[in-house]
Amino acid sequence: PAGEAYGRIEAPKGELGFYLISDGSPKPYRFRVRPPSFINLTILEDMCLGQTIADAVIILGSVDIVLGEVDR
Repeated sequence: PAGEAYGRIEAPKGELGFYLISDGSPKPYRFRVRPPSFINLTILEDMCLGQTIADAVIILGSVDIVLGEVDR
């Protein structure tokens, strides 16, 4: 059926989301995956304010972001 839906599950690194839009055909019109690392990366700018470049590397490691997930 035509419409849209968002589903989420709890993954080891955070929420894993799936967004699906259907135009009523057997194939989805649009399908997006929102991995946990993508959401966790959004806080990185706020965490790095006032820090040095060397600290940014440590902060990035502490958030444990998988860069392959955020590469679009």
